[in-house]
Amino acid sequence: MRQNKTEENHRSSLMDLPTESSSSSTTKTRNCTGSELQSPLPDQVLENVLENVLHFLTSRRDRNAASLVCKSWCRAEALTRSDLFIGNCYAVSPRRATARFGRVRSVTIKGKPRFADFDLMPLNWGAHFSPWATALSKAYPSLEKVHLKRMSITDDDLILLAESFPAFKELVLVCCEGFGTTGLAAVASKCRLLRVLDLVESVVEVADDDEEVDWISCFPESQTHLESLVFDCVECPVNFDALERLIARSPSLRKLRLNRSVSISQLYRLMHRAPHLTHLGTGSFCASDEAMGVVGDQEPDYAAAFAACKSLVCLSGFREIWADYLPAIYPVCANLTSLNFSYADISADQLKPVICHCHKLQTFWVLDSICDEGLRAVAATCKDLRELRVFPVNAREETDGPVSEVGFEAISQGCRKLQSILFFCQRMTNAAVVAMSKNCPELVVFRLCIIGRYRPDPETQEPMDEGFGAIVMNCKKLTRLAVSGLLTDRAFSYIGMYGKLIRTLSVAFAGDTDLGLKYVLEGCPNLQKLEIRDSPFGDRALLSGLHHFYNMRFLWMSSCKLTRQACQEVARTLPHLVLEVINTEEDKVDGFEILYMYRSLDRPRADAPKVVTILH
Repeated sequence: MRQNKTEENHRSSLMDLPTESSSSSTTKTRNCTGSELQSPLPDQVLENVLENVLHFLTSRRDRNAASLVCKSWCRAEALTRSDLFIGNCYAVSPRRATARFGRVRSVTIKGKPRFADFDLMPLNWGAHFSPWATALSKAYPSLEKVHLKRMSITDDDLILLAESFPAFKELVLVCCEGFGTTGLAAVASKCRLLRVLDLVESVVEVADDDEEVDWISCFPESQTHLESLVFDCVECPVNFDALERLIARSPSLRKLRLNRSVSISQLYRLMHRAPHLTHLGTGSFCASDEAMGVVGDQEPDYAAAFAACKSLVCLSGFREIWADYLPAIYPVCANLTSLNFSYADISADQLKPVICHCHKLQTFWVLDSICDEGLRAVAATCKDLRELRVFPVNAREETDGPVSEVGFEAISQGCRKLQSILFFCQRMTNAAVVAMSKNCPELVVFRLCIIGRYRPDPETQEPMDEGFGAIVMNCKKLTRLAVSGLLTDRAFSYIGMYGKLIRTLSVAFAGDTDLGLKYVLEGCPNLQKLEIRDSPFGDRALLSGLHHFYNMRFLWMSSCKLTRQACQEVARTLPHLVLEVINTEEDKVDGFEILYMYRSLDRPRADAPKVVTILH
């Protein structure tokens, strides 16, 4: 009975449709005349009031909860929702979504699960935007914003968006693929009110030289409404003269991230055109003979250009960098709240003169080439740091990497306001993780990725149980956790016992027995996303979550010890879940590499490739 009730709530909150008999009395009140208008029924008055109140409800979770109260609340919530969020493009059909919500102006859709970023999914797995583009173009003529993440989107899709929405203002594509400059040109030329065009870590198809479209030149020749232009992931060169003219006629532009085809001398010219920028991605932070744009041997005063940008609070890019040019950014460091060096292979000696000026820094992304010494410098200066990400230059399993528990613990001691950390390393101790849990109790996101398989505490040779246990015990606000290293069931029992707010859990190269996963599934009531790779969990662990899977957005398990029979049992027991088993090798018959399970209100998708089998 409890399971059925859970399923009912899930289906209602995710995407309920109004029933045919639920004709809105609100609409009747608006259209009626005479005595009906003068004497509205009490229910009609209440629905009018409810609609006005719900307009102020912005949280998706609060809106979903409101829609569960009763049918009239469900109708009113649907009528007043302007922002539509689809956490999984296969969780609901475009037809069903647009039928329920008729007044949407902003749409966010996510496609592939996160592990697709690590090349753990077949390239042709799916997440096609085309069905959504068709449905949106018919249902929402007033659509203004589209945000997509890990979706496959074609040039034809972009052309359809550009032609369908006269008031279109914002397009954000994160980790998307399949489109090229032809689609970008259509958006640039036809969306006259465009404010945001952000291409973030997406793969933009590069055509032959004679087919490449100069999309930058397609923006209107009149003054634009652009506020944000991000194209650092675009590999092909851009027309710099057209870009310079575009920025000159975009007085509202505040965010600009350039690709590596823009040299530092060209950056200098752009900064003079837009000294009002608040966010800048530098592109190639080095000179080139072809793009020097200077007279004789005289180089521009780059430091003066940065000094003139008094509103600059975020610096990123640096995909190609000459350390000799780093002093140019010193004048803005005192105002920076965000600094992204995650593409810049710089050393501690190169970093320290920069970071010593960054007293206001709240977000810092960097490569582990800065070593523990660089992390100590960050800890000594950045007392207001809220988010830190340390990425590996390479992920080879070395005995000792450039960063370790030394720099990690220094951060915990110096940056007590830390709320989010992603840390890649080759070694870590329980003592350092325990120190982090005590020094930074405000942590909401804790992701520790120990590169290598089942690595223990290098000093004690003990499992990492006590470190991760301390994190879930002491960090009461924790909602996202990633664990790795040598872990026993004790660590997972800690997570189940204390991780009551955890919504996303990632497990890589860790685990002991099925009991560990059972602790998590039975103990974490708010768990929404569970990602597991290269871990020893099997059928018993999977079946222990039958009571909770309807409450989750998805479960991903790759290179575990599952059998097809256990997956089939889950599919039969929970018919409104979709279970995809994925073979990365097409000729593999008995076993499978990946289980991807997600909730859905519609039939399983029809666009699955041959390597994907959907269980019924």
